[in-house]
Amino acid sequence: MTTQSPSDFPLHAQSTATGPVHPDADAESSPTGEPEQERKGLSQGQIVRKKFFDNTAAIISLVVFVVIFLLAFTSVGFAGIPGWWKYNHTEFVPLLDGGVPTVTGPFSWGEHPFGQDSIGRDYFAMTMRGTQNSIIIMFLIGALAGLVGVVIGACSGYFRGWPEAVLMRFTDVIIIIPVVLAAATLGEAVTRFVGPGGQIWLLGLFLGLVLWTGLARLVRGEFLTLREREFVDAAKIAGASNGRIIFKHILPNAVGVIIVNTTLLMSAAILLETALSYIGFGVKAPDVSLGLIISQNQEAFQTRPWLFWFPGLFIVLICLCINFIGDGLRDAFDPRQKKFRASRIKGAGKPVAA
Repeated sequence: MTTQSPSDFPLHAQSTATGPVHPDADAESSPTGEPEQERKGLSQGQIVRKKFFDNTAAIISLVVFVVIFLLAFTSVGFAGIPGWWKYNHTEFVPLLDGGVPTVTGPFSWGEHPFGQDSIGRDYFAMTMRGTQNSIIIMFLIGALAGLVGVVIGACSGYFRGWPEAVLMRFTDVIIIIPVVLAAATLGEAVTRFVGPGGQIWLLGLFLGLVLWTGLARLVRGEFLTLREREFVDAAKIAGASNGRIIFKHILPNAVGVIIVNTTLLMSAAILLETALSYIGFGVKAPDVSLGLIISQNQEAFQTRPWLFWFPGLFIVLICLCINFIGDGLRDAFDPRQKKFRASRIKGAGKPVAA
């Protein structure tokens, strides 16, 4: 005899039992009480995709981030693959017009569009290389911290008892680790034993292993609430294993909290890496990062401010894009989030002509 879990039944059959799944999750009601026809017959994945693409800010941010990503990884090359830009971040060339940026328009870049630093390196190539390193560290931290935080938070919130006590005390120990001091020690060890080539990877792995604590606590709180819902009891009666209940039933209902906090963590990781590199504990020469570029040129702020404009602009753009994308994903995955339509409410308030 084959047992079936609640996830094997249609969504409307679970609408009164599942966690955050609201009864109106698959068919929002208009002010007149009529369901929206465009939601009828759509799967959960199609609804999520449609809600995300309805978020203008998230779509614009996604496009901007993709452009930044492609520009950074195709211009100066990556992993031995050459790029289309003629300079790299370590090449010294004679200063042209004092290193002033030569870009005059979207299609008129000139010889050095972002200018040159004091020793003649092309600032566009340096900024693109720094953006590469910042994006790599951001994704490493987001993936590793997200995975560790979700697993520890889910297990502690679902099992309770001694597993929760052990995991939460371990979380408290990780919280008290001074990140800056530990990153400084790691940076010195990497430079001495591994070399500059492995800096960004080990820095991203280290920060990912110490920045998951906040996410773990949030996931634990969500699981403490969701494990008491009726659909979990139904899954247990149906014979579902603990692993299936955690990852198949409870975790999808907590995905909104996980996504928005992971994206916030990723944007914070950009700023943390920038700060560490700025004070000399992050990426070190001959490699570059956006924070290291600003640190190396801090004395030229009054005379050549463009040395701060371009790396600072990319830091701000990346952080804003990640935050807006995370906001859009949270709204798309959370069935309780509904789009406010003022025109429909105004139309519903008009008297009907006799």
